[in-house]
Amino acid sequence: MTFPRWRKIAAVTILMLVVLLGLGITFTIGWRPIIGPRARALTDRRFETTPARLERGKYLVTAVNGCLGCHSDPDPGRPGLPPVEGRLGAGTIWKNTTTPWVVAPNITPDKETGAGNWSDDMLARAIREGIGHDGRALFPIMPYPDYRVMSDEDLASVIVYIRALPPVRNVLPPIQIPFPTRFLIRNAPQPLDEVVRPPDQSTPVARGAYLVKLGACADCHTPQENAAPIPGLGFAGGLVLKGPTGMVASANLTPDASGISYYDEDLFVHSLREGKVGARVLNPIMPWWFYGKMTDDDLKSTFAYLRSLKPVHHRVDNGETPTYCRQCKQRHGLGSSN
Repeated sequence: MTFPRWRKIAAVTILMLVVLLGLGITFTIGWRPIIGPRARALTDRRFETTPARLERGKYLVTAVNGCLGCHSDPDPGRPGLPPVEGRLGAGTIWKNTTTPWVVAPNITPDKETGAGNWSDDMLARAIREGIGHDGRALFPIMPYPDYRVMSDEDLASVIVYIRALPPVRNVLPPIQIPFPTRFLIRNAPQPLDEVVRPPDQSTPVARGAYLVKLGACADCHTPQENAAPIPGLGFAGGLVLKGPTGMVASANLTPDASGISYYDEDLFVHSLREGKVGARVLNPIMPWWFYGKMTDDDLKSTFAYLRSLKPVHHRVDNGETPTYCRQCKQRHGLGSSN
């Protein structure tokens, strides 16, 4: 074989391998892990501070969204693990979780260690679109896919309230997301350019659907496989989480007999207010301390939405020895009975 012919065969072979590699990437993980996340350009928009926005923002941040539950050190000496007083929004390292490398940033207005130098649109883009102030993709344990439904006015209120938090100096280490997750999550962010109008409030179920989305309830109460919700098991519980008291599986919230069909409106409201269902204490990984601060109307609307869900038979009981569940492919109490 002559040298020029060998070079031609080699070139064709390399070209074929490049094409096959390109097709493989295109139809599997996509190109975002390599070229970076989708992100819109930042704008100079600013949200005016008003009493109404401060009030609404405080309600969303401290109750419905529970932002301070993730972005503050929890107080282990108080029921429900509320934030440590004087350090609201100062950020924390998630030590007792299945993702111990997660660092929730300091979102107080501190200019050196917090969000004091972030623009309003940096915060807006992070909250609803999953792009950090530095342009990186945020790990979707920050529920920005859920927050995409947050209305523009509610978004403005959240940001106005965060701006009003007392600044707290708190130096935190940079988040070190392990390989390959730090690249794969670049597929998650989606730019949001259109107006997000106020949600339908015409019925308790419609109102509840919005509140449940803002509370990111499905994220914990839907089992996952390969980091994706398992089809047909929405809100059916069984996702195993590592909390401050050990491993715990989320509850089935559907109106099936294996779920919360025995709840009535009063029991639901009481359980989130007090962190108890009868004599049973709710695990503090369920942030009832925050959700319990919602108004009666909002809690009742939330319950109305949960009652409207399709019943899914999936037995979960943390009082029983964990066994393998064929439905959700995890180990939890009563798993073998499914």
